[in-house]
Amino acid sequence: MRTVRDIPILENIPVLVRAALNVPVEAGNVMNDYRLRRALPTIRYLARRGARVILISHIGEAGTETLAPVAEALGKLVPNVSFFGETIGPRVRDAVRTLTPGHILVLENLRRNRGEKMNDPAFAHELAALADAFVEDSFDTCHRAHASIVGVPKLLPSYAGLQLEEEVQELTAARKPKSPSLAVIGGAKFETKEAVLTTLLATYDHVFVGGALANDFLKASGQEVGKSLVGDADATGLQKVLDNPKLVLPVDSIVIPASVALAPAARAHARITGVRDVHPDEVILDHGSGTMALLAELAHGTKSILWNGPLGNYENGFTEATDAFARAVALSGAHSCVGGGDTIASIERLGLLSKFSFVSTGGGAMLDFLAKGTLPGIEALDNNVI
Repeated sequence: MRTVRDIPILENIPVLVRAALNVPVEAGNVMNDYRLRRALPTIRYLARRGARVILISHIGEAGTETLAPVAEALGKLVPNVSFFGETIGPRVRDAVRTLTPGHILVLENLRRNRGEKMNDPAFAHELAALADAFVEDSFDTCHRAHASIVGVPKLLPSYAGLQLEEEVQELTAARKPKSPSLAVIGGAKFETKEAVLTTLLATYDHVFVGGALANDFLKASGQEVGKSLVGDADATGLQKVLDNPKLVLPVDSIVIPASVALAPAARAHARITGVRDVHPDEVILDHGSGTMALLAELAHGTKSILWNGPLGNYENGFTEATDAFARAVALSGAHSCVGGGDTIASIERLGLLSKFSFVSTGGGAMLDFLAKGTLPGIEALDNNVI
């Protein structure tokens, strides 16, 4: 895979960079600039060598959000950043032509154009017309077959950015862990996790399944999960994973009555119970102290730890198990590789980011890469012959 270091000439060359600028924005303000900071090495590399840097990205899912506040936040981290409120067309091409070497132009949200998610060749051609070279540096979207991910590399000389290069190196290593090893997968929906669980069970010594994902396994093993969130899992695939002796499941849960609304006040109604003693009218929202102790024991003395996804209903304030495991990993001394938005949020909130060996910018992309060893966006670079 060619990287940005292999671009032969950069001075005054327009370079199109698919960056990871999808950050949380509230009331026009960026709430967390972690992904922006991770994007800086590639942006600085190009700008300092005199390239005309054109950043493209999506933000949000609706296709209506704007990257304007993101460009403003980026401008506080690196100089000479401007924003243009369109993505393609003659006005954008004019803006690129007048861009000063070493300066950075952020274009509007890619998903405002339907051609992005449809992988429309015409939209890809419009994007490619803006530059002489393309750099893929948005690992978090490399699992999507979108125009800016797989379409543009068919049309321009294409290279991996420094962030993407690091992601591939670290996650490739994570697929071959040093023993003893521990993988922890949280979140929900077994149907989206089956492939990665199958891969990890073949290579890791222990694989703990937590969060709502654990409910699928508890239910399949004949235990009561009450009104808890469960997926529409394939029984055969679920049973195959459940039968693997490397699989580790929670031993206790934090539950509340299903009649209690999910809110901070719900904690007053919570109780800790063994996984065999959940009532039919209760909802599992986190793991209990017994499970936290089990995870801490598994992490102690381990050489390799892989973690993706929260261990409880994180967005509604049930953060105890996630936070406890973050602290256990930080103290373990293991080589740790983590990813997923809520996982990173916990680590950052606890001030533990520097204690982890590698923090991926990908959630679903990280899981897909671990399962397959590649992604559509990476294959597009591998196949680039221009």
